[in-house]
Amino acid sequence: MCEPPFPPLDASARGERAGYEPGPLLDHVRRERTVGVLLVRLGGHAAGVFKGEELTDSKVGSRLVHGRHRKGGSSSGRFARRREGEARAALQAAADVAVRVLVPAVERLDAVVLGGDRRAVDEVMTDPRLAPLGALAVAARIDVPDPKLKVLQRAPELYLAVRIRLSD
Repeated sequence: MCEPPFPPLDASARGERAGYEPGPLLDHVRRERTVGVLLVRLGGHAAGVFKGEELTDSKVGSRLVHGRHRKGGSSSGRFARRREGEARAALQAAADVAVRVLVPAVERLDAVVLGGDRRAVDEVMTDPRLAPLGALAVAARIDVPDPKLKVLQRAPELYLAVRIRLSD
C-alpha cells in the first residue's frame, strides 16, 4: 500500500486494487503545491514556505537552552527553573517566527508540514495565533536534526516521499 505525501488519494492510486496503474499516484505526487514547513527543537526553529520545491520565504533562529542538570543538591531546583524559562522563551520565539512567516501565507498554502521534536512542535502549535495552520497540518511529521537553513531547504525531500508498506 502507498501512503502519498498529501492525502486524500483514491484507492486505485494507493494500489489497493489488483493491477493498479502508477499514473494517478505519480500525478498526485508531482502536483506543485505551496507548503508551509515548521521545524522545532528545543533551542532551534525554522519556518518556511515552499512553492513546489523552491523555498520562497523563511526564517531560522536559535535560542540557548541548557541541558538537564543531573546532580542533586540545593541548586538543582534553580537550574531546572532556569532551563524551563529558557525552553519557554525558545518555544515562544519559534511561535513568533511561525506567525511572521506562515500565517501571512495561510490563504495560499495547500498544506503545513511539521517536524522536529514532537513535544516542542505540539507546544508551539498550541499558540492561538497558529490556529489557522493547525487545520492545514498533515498527519505525517518529518524527523529532522537541528533546524538550520540547510535542513529546511532539504525538507521537500522528506515530505514529498511516498511511503510504501509491503504486506504478505
